[in-house]
Amino acid sequence: MKKHGKYINADLAPVSEQQRTWGTWNFAALWISMSLCIPTYMLASSLIEGGMNWWQSILTVFLGNLIVLFPMVLNGHAGARYGIPFPVLSRASFGIRGANIPAMLRAIVACGWFGIQTWIGGFAVFQMLKVWFPGVEQLPAVFPESWGLQTGPAITFLCFWLLNMFVVYLGVESIRKLLVFKAIFLPVAAIALLAWAVWAADGLGPILAKPSKFQTSSEFWAFFFPALTGMVGFWATLSLNIPDFTRYARSQRAQILGQAIGLPTSMTLFAFIGVVVTSATAIIFGNTIWDPVVLAGKFESPILVSFAMIAVAISTLATNIAANIVSPANDFANLAPHKIDFRTGGYITGVIGVLIFPWKLIADPNGYIFTWLIAYSSLLGPIGGIMIVDYFWVRSQKLVVTELYQKESRYWYTRGINPSAVLALAAGVFPNVPGFLTQIGVFNAGTVPAWINGLYHYAWFVGFAISGGVYGMVMKRAQVR
Repeated sequence: MKKHGKYINADLAPVSEQQRTWGTWNFAALWISMSLCIPTYMLASSLIEGGMNWWQSILTVFLGNLIVLFPMVLNGHAGARYGIPFPVLSRASFGIRGANIPAMLRAIVACGWFGIQTWIGGFAVFQMLKVWFPGVEQLPAVFPESWGLQTGPAITFLCFWLLNMFVVYLGVESIRKLLVFKAIFLPVAAIALLAWAVWAADGLGPILAKPSKFQTSSEFWAFFFPALTGMVGFWATLSLNIPDFTRYARSQRAQILGQAIGLPTSMTLFAFIGVVVTSATAIIFGNTIWDPVVLAGKFESPILVSFAMIAVAISTLATNIAANIVSPANDFANLAPHKIDFRTGGYITGVIGVLIFPWKLIADPNGYIFTWLIAYSSLLGPIGGIMIVDYFWVRSQKLVVTELYQKESRYWYTRGINPSAVLALAAGVFPNVPGFLTQIGVFNAGTVPAWINGLYHYAWFVGFAISGGVYGMVMKRAQVR
């Protein structure tokens, strides 16, 4: 197959059999590496801050990752079988041009994650500078108060952003050594932090004895279900673009078993560290500290703080390029394969990542879970439902790969767009819109009936089921093959 044309380039072309070298442990290692990051720690610690006790938090994280494993494996099937990436697979359901809709929605979310990771890395640098130069915290305000952005953290955020863009300029190969550093250092640092928490809190007993803040079961369930949706939403991005990785799989068994071993276990184990340490901070400091960067900044030794913050910055840089640049770069390339390459796509990701105001998204657990994670899950859940129903039910796992790159093929539909997929996507997103608008304060709580607002707490599940169902019925009626 030619790798040049309007709808194909070297990054979007099918992977040859010779290039499919990933085995079971490659996929397990991928998930271990992806899971060991600061946002995973903050994911679990935010549940403690929100009111759960240790076992409720761990169970919520485990269940969320067990649930998201299923769409992860199902969407990964086409990648392993046909060697195609996510933007190309989505052409089967959305159309060759229509595939830009899910690709762009997925890319925008990745831009948000890029911004969050960049903020974490920049804030780590700020915490280090603050130890040596306390005046950096007192710099005069230059941004509007509504932005919620201090001058010192803003400067280090910009510097760290520029470093990320420089790595994009050098190319993704330049990050290999940093990924090795992260794989070695972050588990060691996490275990050291766990040991410190157990020692400083006089053992695990006082930590695990910390009770839930919920007074009644109804209060617990009102927090649990949105939190569970947030846990699913955490990897809703990868559950769509997992074909970007499974296209390199030696077999279906390798991608299925590797993901089953790597995803729920590594997320749960690292979440346990976050839960224990966050619970310990309430005992040690008298208040819960859910951000590990803020926690590390409280250590008294300037050398220790500096070492920890530099390590966080480097490991965050490695994670950011690997997890939040490669995939959106492919998605942006799908817009115009003959014009947009990895470097250009990376620059686009970087700019959008700043415009999303990432410091606001992780300012508190409510913003992190209820605004960020659940909101984007309401967009990505419907896409996942459509793609899985299309591949497994409508087409019975049969794709004509060459036609996925050709105009006027069976995947061209109407001017390159499948109206049925667009209709199904809208049908799945719409029920969650009122709840989202209420969550961000556009609507008052009493403006919309409570049961409609409540749908937002199950956004990924609602969107997945409705869009998948609508798409399947419409396409089956049309007898599409």
